[in-house]
Amino acid sequence: MTSTLFSGAECVGQSRAVEQLVVGKATSDGAGVKLTRVLTQSLQHRLDPFLMLDAFGSDNPDDYIAGFPDHPHRGFETVTYMIAGRMRHRDSAGHEGLLENGGVQWMTAGKGVVHSEIPQQEEGVMEGFQLWLNLPGKDKMCAPWYRDFAAADLPRFTSATGVVVTVIAGASQGVVGAVTREATAALYLDVHLPTGASFFQAIPAEHNAFVYVYRGEVSIAGRKVPAQRMAILDNSAQADGVSIEATAEARVLVIAGQPLNEPIVQYGPFVMNTQQEIYLALSDFRDGRMV
Repeated sequence: MTSTLFSGAECVGQSRAVEQLVVGKATSDGAGVKLTRVLTQSLQHRLDPFLMLDAFGSDNPDDYIAGFPDHPHRGFETVTYMIAGRMRHRDSAGHEGLLENGGVQWMTAGKGVVHSEIPQQEEGVMEGFQLWLNLPGKDKMCAPWYRDFAAADLPRFTSATGVVVTVIAGASQGVVGAVTREATAALYLDVHLPTGASFFQAIPAEHNAFVYVYRGEVSIAGRKVPAQRMAILDNSAQADGVSIEATAEARVLVIAGQPLNEPIVQYGPFVMNTQQEIYLALSDFRDGRMV
């Protein structure tokens, strides 16, 4: 872990405002895992390059114990961030890893991978998030890639006011995250704010961005954002970032990226640019041609 104490903050002249507050939809996936779909398919173009954000959290094993047995992906990346619990990943490319408290699993599905995610616990809390990040058309058929990052391997810094920031992707306050992506310039921060503290993050005006509050309550440009709400940030040309103030002790995800501005065609676990590419993905999976 890279842990640094920062006395300053990124300069944000004008914060983006909250365009919309979104309440996630309760659903289930895999073999019956209960979760909340925060970023749904209807928001994919608005929040391009992000395709989905799921939040899961329960201390009832019946809500998660069956996990996610073998299933395919093609055409995008998955980022799983485990707040609490233990999950084992296995895939058809020969990768295997154990995702534990505070860790991140970053998987590029590319041309195709079949994998499973199975809880390695029979009791206790399992909590975390899975983000789907699109790939540009030119990279959708790239070779699959996978990496686990333990909590101790994730870059982290603390501000002079006690704000603790984990930099999963992109960069904040000069600290470069565990992963960088040129095409989407993805930013993914986990920000813990004490009551009354503020956090500033520069974001290019053309990038789409949102904040998800998973503990406490914050204020963004004067608008309150309570827990379990996603605040979609506007794309004002005058704004150069976002300013977040904790009205109560809070934990938030700050996520932003450069839109790909390409067609998005999704069929379940496949995300491509055309319907014909979806047909090919289904055929490849059916005939065992997926890695």
